[in-house]
Amino acid sequence: MNNSAVYLDHAATTTLNPVAQAAMLEEYAHTGNPSSLHGAGRRAHRVVDEARTTIAQTLSAHPSEVIFTSGGTESDNLALKGLYWSRRDADPSRRKILISGIEHHAILDTAEWLESHEGAELVWMPVEREGRLDVSAAAQLLEQHADELALATLMWANNEVGTIQPVAEFAALAAAHGVPVHTDAVQAYGAIPVDFAASGAATLAVSAHKIGGPVGIGALLVRRDVTLTPIQHGGGHERKMRSGTMNAVAAAGFAAAAHDAWQGLEEYSRTLVTLRDMAVERITEQIPEATLNGPADTGGCAQRLPGNLHFSFPGCEGDSLLFVLDMLGIASSTGSACTAGVPQPSHVLLAMGRDARQARSVQRFTLGHSTSAADIEALVKALPEAYQRAKKAGMAADQSSIHTAGTGFNR
Repeated sequence: MNNSAVYLDHAATTTLNPVAQAAMLEEYAHTGNPSSLHGAGRRAHRVVDEARTTIAQTLSAHPSEVIFTSGGTESDNLALKGLYWSRRDADPSRRKILISGIEHHAILDTAEWLESHEGAELVWMPVEREGRLDVSAAAQLLEQHADELALATLMWANNEVGTIQPVAEFAALAAAHGVPVHTDAVQAYGAIPVDFAASGAATLAVSAHKIGGPVGIGALLVRRDVTLTPIQHGGGHERKMRSGTMNAVAAAGFAAAAHDAWQGLEEYSRTLVTLRDMAVERITEQIPEATLNGPADTGGCAQRLPGNLHFSFPGCEGDSLLFVLDMLGIASSTGSACTAGVPQPSHVLLAMGRDARQARSVQRFTLGHSTSAADIEALVKALPEAYQRAKKAGMAADQSSIHTAGTGFNR
């Protein structure tokens, strides 16, 4: 799977679940376009419909609300653009998008594209120091801008620091003003319960490869009373919201992984919480100056994703620490992106009130089905040496010359 002996980047992508692999291999033996009317086509159509029903069950949704996409990024694009265009076309004064500063770039970049190209105006909601939405401030912004809001968006759980957001509470506040809410649940799905019906959201994005399914397929859940303007056109597939030949093989794998994750969710979550809490305790013992970002959530109090650890390590670039850890056999990720060789601070930590140095000195470790106590021990053993070596390299932005740095992280 990875050159590193210990893989702690499951939030970026996780191991393909054997049940998903088996379902896909079985489907690969068959031919048929799900839109064709002959027997082979009808068979493929049944596979897609059964996958849709299974995925809907895991999300407490109706099967008709599941719109298959290529993944989380497309789902977020379809939701934001589709809601914005539909609501603006119905009322040209609705041009504002209520958004938090901790969203994934699939949301941020889409919203900023709408601002640059479609006349949208972004209204930013603040978050508290642990990365949770400031609900009181959000309520005031809803009250202030209600008549001009095309939509609001709030992720279910943050991809960097793991903070779980009050989506249902926020959606209820927005609904009182008639404002639809989109939520990116890509990190939450398969890690904690995600209930689309109870959330009150208009749309919700998920992705298969985060839960042990194949890369290249995801879903956007769209409430039955919600209208989206499509962003691609063709045969009118997926309730005329997402045209394109459906991938029955990927749908079968997605559904198999989703059902397996859903059935074992409670036990899986408990296992990850135990490993995560052990890692937090051991890391803070070994490196007292390291700071956990986001809620502590000791014991699993539904404040943080169970498999997420995100630390600031003072005095070193996150990218430097990533590379040293990789050389020592540990795969992790940073909260930074790299632009022209200069590490940039995490936008999530900046929104949480950290300064630029703190927001560059970060490392994210995310656990999954293959993570064991031995993996945590290997991390704890390697981390002090890796930290000291990364500190010797210093902070690139503090030096006169530009050093080559890494590429950040996915999701």
